Amino acid sequence: MKEVMAIIRMNMVNSTKTALANAGVPAFFCRKCLGRGRKSVDMAVVQTLIETGETPVNAVGEHLTESHRLIAKRLFTLIVDDGQVDEVVKIIIEANQTGNPGDGKIFIIPIMEAYTVRTGESTKDAY
Repeated sequence: MKEVMAIIRMNMVNSTKTALANAGVPAFFCRKCLGRGRKSVDMAVVQTLIETGETPVNAVGEHLTESHRLIAKRLFTLIVDDGQVDEVVKIIIEANQTGNPGDGKIFIIPIMEAYTVRTGESTKDAY
């Protein structure tokens, strides 16, 4: 078993849910999260804009002046058989790929054991 963790844009949740359900992968978790990528903000440019008064007084200006601003994203978590990992990753990429920075990240993590709390059942039947 593997855990597939996908961080995606907020506006891509419905298309991702639909794509996964159409592929027969209906079980997942989706959580709100905040984060940012590793693209750095050139603070020298920002400081120059602030000093000259050229920073726009709108969402763009606000974004430029907050170098560590966290962006709202969604975190999908799926537990799948080892043989489903490639298919699930492909589905998530196809549903979320715009070609622009911020499309998301996918991480694959091994699951050693799983248990159903209600029955105490273990192994792959638990999920």
